[in-house]
Amino acid sequence: MDKVAEILVEASAEVVEPRFRALAAGEVMEKAPGEVVTVADREAEVIIARRLRELLPLPVVGEEAVAADPALALALHSEPAVWLVDPVDGTSNFIAGRPEYAVMVSLVRAGETVASWIWQPSTATSYTAELGSGAWRDGHRLTRSPAAADPGKWRGAVKSRFLDPDRRRLVEANTSAFGEITAGRHAAGIEYPDVAEGALDFILYWRTLPWDHAPGSLLVTEAGGVSARLDATPYRPEAPGCEDGLLVAADPATWERTREILLTR
Repeated sequence: MDKVAEILVEASAEVVEPRFRALAAGEVMEKAPGEVVTVADREAEVIIARRLRELLPLPVVGEEAVAADPALALALHSEPAVWLVDPVDGTSNFIAGRPEYAVMVSLVRAGETVASWIWQPSTATSYTAELGSGAWRDGHRLTRSPAAADPGKWRGAVKSRFLDPDRRRLVEANTSAFGEITAGRHAAGIEYPDVAEGALDFILYWRTLPWDHAPGSLLVTEAGGVSARLDATPYRPEAPGCEDGLLVAADPATWERTREILLTR
């Protein structure tokens, strides 16, 4: 666990942090309509992938490699184990000079996330989680307390961008039942720790790219929370294209009540 954490810190220091608020002309590109990437994303992924393979020689499913060759994501289903890499999570924040970005890795075995690492460079904070062994922040165990009984006191984030119009209207109308709702912080590597540590009580996602959600889902569940599809199936990392919603919450009761409130007409 410590060696992977060191890889993230070192790669971030080498090629990500030096470019924070210092991106030169030509170092930001569009990799798909509405999707941007930076030189820092690409260089960090190469470094992290190489060092992970040296540590444990497994296929690497990286966000930027998959952008170039989508077939690489099929290794999540065809290989016994893979590394998942998100070299700069929250790229739009990084480009805008906002500190909410992270560097993330997960280890997936037989389709299940068994270990994860999140490095937040701007605060020098490291989160780790191991299946069955707990969640940690800088070496200190994380245990998520249940949310308050009254939904009117809950703080949540609703990521409605990828919802179909009818469902978006329904969900957004129902958010008035909660105490405070935001659109999130545009970086899963920031938002999931917010749930694990109590800054948020729930998050509703729709698009669930595996490198975005595998690390934080394990962190939250190992801290005592829930990360599950809207049919209550526990989250498992899947190749891009699975966009059937994901609800993350502080505890099982909060998860059930949030789903009921958000999706009831």
